[in-house]
Amino acid sequence: MVQPEKFQFAIDRGGTFTDIFSRCPGGKIRVMKLLSEDPANYQDAPTEGIRRILQEETGMQLPRDHLIDTSRIDWIRMGTTVATNALLERKGERVALVITKGFKDLLHIGNQSRPKIFDLEIVMPEVLYEEVIEVDERVVLQQDGCQLPKQADLETALGATGERVEVWKAVNMSQLKGQLMDILLRGIQSLAVVLLHSYIWPHHEKQIGDLAKQLGFKHISLSSEVMPMIRAVPRGYTACADAYLTPCIKKYLNGFCAGFQDSLKDVRVLFMQSDGGLTPMEQFSGSRAILSGPAGGVVGYARTTHTGGCAKPVIGFDMGGTSTDVSRYAGEYEHVFEATTAGITIQAPQLDVNTVAAGGGSILCFRSGLFVVGPESAGAHPGPACYRKGGPLTITDANLCLGRLLPDYFPKIFGATEDQPLWKEGALNELQKVAEQVNAFLFDQSQGDEENGRGQSPMTVEEVALGFVRVANESMCRPIRALTQAKGHDTLRHVLACFGGAGGQHACAIARSLGMKTVFIHKYGSILSAYGMALADVVHEAQEPCNAVYEGASYSFLDERIDVLEKQCVDALRAQGFSRCQISTEAFLHLRYDRTDCALMCSGSSHPPRSSCDSCRHGDFRAVFTSRYMKEFGFVIPERPIIVDDIRVRGCAKSAIKKEQKMKCSGREPRVETVVKCYFDEGYLDTAVYLLEDLSCDHTIPGPAIIIDKNSTILVEADCIAGVTQLGDIQITIGSGKPQIVGPKLDTIQLSIFSHRFMSIAEQMGRILQRTAISTNIKERLDFSCALFGPTGGLVSNAPHIPVHLGAMQKTVQFQINHLGDDLKEGDVILSNHPSAGGSHLPDLTVITPVFRKGVSHAVFFVASRGHHADIGGITPGSMPPHSKLLQEEGAVFISFKLVKDGVFQEEAVTEALMAPAKIPGSSGTRNLHDNLSDLRAQVAANQKGIQLVNELIDVYGLDVVQAYMAHIQNNAEVAVKEMLKKFAHRCQQRDGLLEVHAEDYMDDGTPIRLKVKINEAEGTAVFDFTGTGHEVFGNCNAPRAITLSALIYCLRCMVGQDIPLNQGCLAPVKIIIPKGSILDPSADAAVVGGNVLTSQRVVDVIFKAFEVCAASQGCMNNITFGNERVGYYETVAGGSGAGPHWDGRGGVHTHMTNTRITDPEILEKRYPVILKRFELNHGSGGQGHHPGGDGVIRELLFRERVVLSVLTERRTFCPYGLNGGKPGARGLNLLIRADGRTINLGAKTSVTVSAGDTFLLLTPGGGGWGWAEDVTASCEDLPRSEPVKQRSGVSFPERGSVFEYRLSQESV
Repeated sequence: MVQPEKFQFAIDRGGTFTDIFSRCPGGKIRVMKLLSEDPANYQDAPTEGIRRILQEETGMQLPRDHLIDTSRIDWIRMGTTVATNALLERKGERVALVITKGFKDLLHIGNQSRPKIFDLEIVMPEVLYEEVIEVDERVVLQQDGCQLPKQADLETALGATGERVEVWKAVNMSQLKGQLMDILLRGIQSLAVVLLHSYIWPHHEKQIGDLAKQLGFKHISLSSEVMPMIRAVPRGYTACADAYLTPCIKKYLNGFCAGFQDSLKDVRVLFMQSDGGLTPMEQFSGSRAILSGPAGGVVGYARTTHTGGCAKPVIGFDMGGTSTDVSRYAGEYEHVFEATTAGITIQAPQLDVNTVAAGGGSILCFRSGLFVVGPESAGAHPGPACYRKGGPLTITDANLCLGRLLPDYFPKIFGATEDQPLWKEGALNELQKVAEQVNAFLFDQSQGDEENGRGQSPMTVEEVALGFVRVANESMCRPIRALTQAKGHDTLRHVLACFGGAGGQHACAIARSLGMKTVFIHKYGSILSAYGMALADVVHEAQEPCNAVYEGASYSFLDERIDVLEKQCVDALRAQGFSRCQISTEAFLHLRYDRTDCALMCSGSSHPPRSSCDSCRHGDFRAVFTSRYMKEFGFVIPERPIIVDDIRVRGCAKSAIKKEQKMKCSGREPRVETVVKCYFDEGYLDTAVYLLEDLSCDHTIPGPAIIIDKNSTILVEADCIAGVTQLGDIQITIGSGKPQIVGPKLDTIQLSIFSHRFMSIAEQMGRILQRTAISTNIKERLDFSCALFGPTGGLVSNAPHIPVHLGAMQKTVQFQINHLGDDLKEGDVILSNHPSAGGSHLPDLTVITPVFRKGVSHAVFFVASRGHHADIGGITPGSMPPHSKLLQEEGAVFISFKLVKDGVFQEEAVTEALMAPAKIPGSSGTRNLHDNLSDLRAQVAANQKGIQLVNELIDVYGLDVVQAYMAHIQNNAEVAVKEMLKKFAHRCQQRDGLLEVHAEDYMDDGTPIRLKVKINEAEGTAVFDFTGTGHEVFGNCNAPRAITLSALIYCLRCMVGQDIPLNQGCLAPVKIIIPKGSILDPSADAAVVGGNVLTSQRVVDVIFKAFEVCAASQGCMNNITFGNERVGYYETVAGGSGAGPHWDGRGGVHTHMTNTRITDPEILEKRYPVILKRFELNHGSGGQGHHPGGDGVIRELLFRERVVLSVLTERRTFCPYGLNGGKPGARGLNLLIRADGRTINLGAKTSVTVSAGDTFLLLTPGGGGWGWAEDVTASCEDLPRSEPVKQRSGVSFPERGSVFEYRLSQESV
């Protein structure tokens, strides 16, 4: 092997530590770890690491104040968190945004959903720009069916995708020049430019960019250049991120280069991008730098763990001090092309790295009977309690107290003077405090409770510590299962590649829990991200938008465009000094089925081309797409055209270092460094300690054992065996472990673990449903819930947490149990949607399956899935008529329908039922039978997955134990709600001397919603009495009883203010009185569609008003529908949120019982016959107050052809209330502006035919204000009776990745 004559450096500059891998002349390897920030000793950690290694290896003195001689450096490769940290801390460059007129608040509103559905204080990351310039320009797509009159001298042009655009208004350059000069005078020199449809026609953006450059702006990010993909909001975020971060990166690079002679002029300096490829330093940009560090780790384990032709797929598990990253590799890198970091959605190729937990710094606490791990982290400062800086109890402390971390083998860098060892006594002190809380809870629970199996003996400090570790492991297993199963993969068929400083202590337990048999830990595992950069390729990518159908007529066009992009990549890499033989290219097409949004980036490399008439010559992309679609979603749609959204080429130049040489066998037994006591399930066990540097490839280490590297600790658990590979890496074979005996008595550790297990069942059911459903509503909008119920129908777990579904399904299941009795048999599946049977509104179809066990005569559990079907018949398309008066007008009705009988899907019978509404005059049967049947089969399949998982859990623990923990989990939720009610009652009595509160509010038709709440402070119980609420209405705002229950559970969870299991126990301390025949419990034939989407919001308003939690939010979902025989569209529109005692309301966001995302402006205009003229905040519409309410929005739609417009809204008569002196928010308003200029107030609920040229102007309500506006501080009289619990101290880890995006999407319904 030819060894390098110069030094090669690969560096990962992380948030806490900087890791350095260096190959020296002669082949010697040096590894170093430095603090990333140590201003007392050096200015820049990577520079210092290079200096130290050069000095130590050459013997030459290299003073810190001298420039480093670069003559001995071959190359430097680096990943850095500079961009990520600047984004997280909002410390980027000052930026101004230039955007199309009418959309100045577009990036503030975003997709209008809130990130945490139960947080009344809606905290959204701030936008990255500080000034906005609206450009009075407009480009629209041509539409064949457009009926608008043609404008004289209208300029048209051919866009990049082959579609034609119309230039309705050109840029006024002289006006813009003055605006840009004003921005420069304010000291802003970085500009982001985002114009609608610039991805297809960038001419206006380029004009603005040229002008800005002439005026002296130092950095200009044009969205059409940064990422030319459709969807203005994520493209706008990406352009802003680029303008915000790239100057920071350039500043850092300049500072880094300044430490070397000639600023590294003759040294190849490459930086790792988010996609796992290296790029020259001068081309490194902010939008491609977010995952610069983690990407190196993925490359590292992919190149070292997944080897050989029959290698198993690998799960990467990178557990550090402040976060834990999970990813997957199975022969090719898994990329996502849109991901959210720190609230900013970035459109750029990124490795699918999922940050799933807070790492070793996860804060531990005991709350309402549950062991809680994270999500908050102690961070690097103050760090865990054992760091001697007053930090909280963390996972690191628990491992230290269990003997799994050995202070003698840690550097002495802790304490105020940073020269002290880890402090075990401090960790034990904090752990003892928590143990006392645990035992106090157990004592309270045991009083008079021994007879029903709830007693548990006091726990030792070690048992508490081990409990937290086990709960942490289970919480990390859930997202790993989600990551694999989301794409149809079996978790147990993977190898777990563990790296990062903290992962080695948890790897064996996590692998065992997931059913994996092998753990792989690279010898450079503690610096694998740096090592991965040494192994990575240099990458250049080219991409352009497209709008072709993948068919024979377009193959030659696609091949031609791929050739052009391929040449761009090859030329760019050859310009960097690579020969053509070092360069490989890979072509991708971004494909989706027509009329769907689920696009897959498909490479042709795995499927060679067929004949020229059957595929592109760059690969059989159709075969790739259909194969992946079947794998991920379980079906294909052969009759549906496949659309090409984007064409992409990835060019790679091979430049990695050669692999390590193989070790020689030692021929002797491994040397035991020492033996220590470690705590496991069996108690303290003698545990041998080995140093990795002493081990050879012929050594085998049986567990329990600890293997210590310079920078990490590996725990080999009992019944596991560690071996050393020929390259010096650790490979652990996982044994089955000693089965743990769990009884039905309450064990608080098992309670926390079962909480995760029950939630995992519901989550995995949801994954199956989403994968196998066909409709946009379920597959892409994720408008569904899956749930597990006990034998009496009580809710155990529910996912996702869609507010309007919470608790409602429980009533549906209980109705079927009572209604069917012994007629409910194994092999039966029930379909129901009727409001009197626990339904919400008719489009929400609930599928229920009983779980039977051999030898048990009745169902032992139930599983159910509720999905929103886009159409089930009725008097209007979409089954959500604004003017329905009877339930039958809203679609097909199912009270208790056997969808599957004796294992046979009843297709003929259900088809007949779905078409039955056509028998009603003016009504229609379902307009989309195919999707209905496909989605119902998907719901049955999801339930079947739930049955399988429930039975597996019973197989492991036994039926009595699983059912016992079902009850324990429900009791846990009950405890949390009781604690909240007791605290509220105490505050209420202190303030008013009362234990009874009242509230009322009104629907726009004057119907009152009245509530009286009477609380028993001693018991922590309450009666919610809606007596006095108005009668059932002759309209559709009647709300089934289940809707009120959902609203109440939502409110209770918000007021508890912390994560609790959302199940039947939440309502156990609560008695609910709803008068029969009222709007909240209407007759069986009453229309209800508005009750689900409107009245539910008013119920929430009334509950929060009684408890004085916050002012009213917009109290409406603003349901807008339009369509004709060709097309149909439905949206809900955001408004203002209510202010609270210590927060301002948020403008332009959905609140309470909905969280639906809105269609991107460019998608809306591409697919539907409308032009979006305005979408911005209605400034001043939020109620005034010490804390003002959030503003509503203005949304203006110009119609391009004749359609029927329907509006179903509220808060057009009664304003959203303010509290404690705060003013109400503004009412909403629905205006129709005819083409002739006539303006008509449409009122709150109507349907109207509109023609081309007509405009719909929607003003949504604002949120109410809190407190008197002139008050600087609130007096004691102004304090709320109830205040949501504030979050615990600590910093939340920055969640990201496809698992996080999926959860956000689920909760955005």
